[in-house]
Amino acid sequence: MAEIIVRRNGPYRVFGPIVLKDHDGNVIETKDVFTLCRCGHSQTKPFCDGTHKIIGFVDPTPAEPPAVPPAAPPPA
Repeated sequence: MAEIIVRRNGPYRVFGPIVLKDHDGNVIETKDVFTLCRCGHSQTKPFCDGTHKIIGFVDPTPAEPPAVPPAAPPPA
């Protein structure tokens, strides 16, 4: 099972085999552990190149899990 960790003021850290595709659906080769850019300034997008440290990237407001609406009652 894959796992993605959001690193404070840094990239997404991805663990486990996943299929990563570009906007055209082409598979992008990855390893079992890699980082994805979150600051938007990497020269190796979608991968992180450490630029977030140089530019002083700071997380926006921490993400909150989306509210899960209550389940609808089963049809009568």
